[in-house]
Amino acid sequence: MPGAPAENLDAFFYEAFAEEAERLLHYAAGAGLRVGHTPLTIQEAGHPAPPAPIVSLRTQSIFPPEWAPALRGILTRSTGYDHLFAYRDSVGASCPPLGYLPLYCVRAVAEQAMLLWTALLRRLPRQIAEFDRFRRDHLSGRENPGKTMALFGVGHIGYEIWSIASALGLIVRGVDPVRRHADVAYATPEEALAEADIIVCAMNLTPRNRAYFTRDLLAKARRKPILVNIARGEFTPAAVLETALAEGRLSGVALDVYNEESTLAPALRTGNPAGLTADNQALLRLRGHANVLFTPHNAFNTLEAVERKSEQSIRTLLHHRKTGQFLWPVPEE
Repeated sequence: MPGAPAENLDAFFYEAFAEEAERLLHYAAGAGLRVGHTPLTIQEAGHPAPPAPIVSLRTQSIFPPEWAPALRGILTRSTGYDHLFAYRDSVGASCPPLGYLPLYCVRAVAEQAMLLWTALLRRLPRQIAEFDRFRRDHLSGRENPGKTMALFGVGHIGYEIWSIASALGLIVRGVDPVRRHADVAYATPEEALAEADIIVCAMNLTPRNRAYFTRDLLAKARRKPILVNIARGEFTPAAVLETALAEGRLSGVALDVYNEESTLAPALRTGNPAGLTADNQALLRLRGHANVLFTPHNAFNTLEAVERKSEQSIRTLLHHRKTGQFLWPVPEE
């Protein structure tokens, strides 16, 4: 049964949904690795000790500090690694090598961002709601060409979003302290927000930029833009979004990632609201808004990306077996 680890495993995968688990097992078998898996987070699984010397997770698991001395490595199957910073700080020198997967879902996440901003531009939630009455009054949407996007974060995924948005005729203003790309028109946050019809968050989360989109920052947006977050939920606390929509600072919100997701996701999966935080509750109040779209942290999830993620997970485990380090190690800072 998934979640009941066998003995003598080489690695154990938490938060492995059905399609991913199938492909992980396929590549592990080809590499001669014994692996276990569960769709649950670490805290949901309730394992008293590490089920294998290398443990892999995604973004919703809360890692027990006492496991550190027994582990030879931790692999997060995500393009971000911010959720491992606090763990590394808490266990200090006993922290095993940490790895991540920076490249597997660049196109998938960029396409999800496009899906979400275009759905809001075209008022898709309201269109769906009007089908039973077949009414089109006050359903006029907007097209992409000529609109301005404030793109916060122009790394691997952000640059792919820039490419797609530019091809659709959007004017893109990139906001990033590191200006890597000569073909991107960069701007300050204030300059980008002043022109924005669409805000897309694709930043890397650090201890310094949590809760980045504050009420005061969003007040600098003059055109009542829509906001899309496919990066990390900590950038957009739900209470701030709730206020921004109520005050007319934003005209719509689409999220694939959520603040305090490690409590939100298990509560939704079990139907038990007892663990919901105040910000989780603010988020759930937004579900009834006509211009709000939520997806279940699924932007990475295409068949192509799952294939790449599974292959790269096993490849980096084999690299760790040979060298003691992951192919893509989590940076020190």
